[in-house]
Amino acid sequence: MVIVGTQGSIDYQEKGIGPTIVMVPGSCSTGAAWHKVVSRLSDRFRCVTTSLLGYGETLERRTIEDSSISHEVEALASVVRKACGPVHLVGHSFGGLVAIALAIRNEAHLVSLTVVEAPASELLRESGEFQYHNDFRQMSDSFITAYRGGDKQAIAAMIDFYGGARTYDSWPAAARAYAIETTPVNILDWESAYGFPLSPQLLASIDVPTLVLRGQSSHQAVKRANELISECIERASLTTIDSAAHFMITTHANDVAEAIAHHVSQVEIAGPCDNLSAGVSDTEIMRRPT
Repeated sequence: MVIVGTQGSIDYQEKGIGPTIVMVPGSCSTGAAWHKVVSRLSDRFRCVTTSLLGYGETLERRTIEDSSISHEVEALASVVRKACGPVHLVGHSFGGLVAIALAIRNEAHLVSLTVVEAPASELLRESGEFQYHNDFRQMSDSFITAYRGGDKQAIAAMIDFYGGARTYDSWPAAARAYAIETTPVNILDWESAYGFPLSPQLLASIDVPTLVLRGQSSHQAVKRANELISECIERASLTTIDSAAHFMITTHANDVAEAIAHHVSQVEIAGPCDNLSAGVSDTEIMRRPT
């Protein structure tokens, strides 16, 4: 189903009963990217999935002239309102950055936040981590230039940056085709990300229990960006998933689902006002078959 609003449709699907978890996917995908995680949670939680602007049935609202992340935040806020909070918000990749932006705005009834490898490039820059910031910029500038030069599979470079060499080649043909089809949308995603001046001060304004997930095998720039997120949010904890890389919601669905379930359950037991995770810890979840 979709939410129909004045600015167009927004993907909205739900499954299960229990505390509500809203799951936001990343670029080049739809809410279906959460399928394996939802299948492991929907017997205990009400799982709501959506798609970012320009993906699935969610209508694009941005342009090159106006690619502000606020457009994404407004669409996600509509999903949270439809879900009728209180809501535990979970975002993967660019969806994690959008989730952070919504939490900073503090207008939605969020009781917890989970961020899975957000591409917080501007946080790296604001924190003086210029080499890691340049890693993001060089990757995105290179593949965007190649795409505009006629390389229709240029998006492969971005996917391999996140997942490791030959990740794109390992994807099913349909997934590769969708990534190619939505490359222009992904370019807007990078414009939105680089235009979001994420700072330690903004992150410090988030006052809900927060879980940050990263993969042990992820790119060092991504790992450092998410470590910084966990350091800047007072009530945040950091979990590193053993042997996982960026696309862990598919490759390590059991581990991701277990981490989300534990975080949400702890918040539900203790209440959102309790300081569950003051300070930063770094734990590992060992891989199990998925």
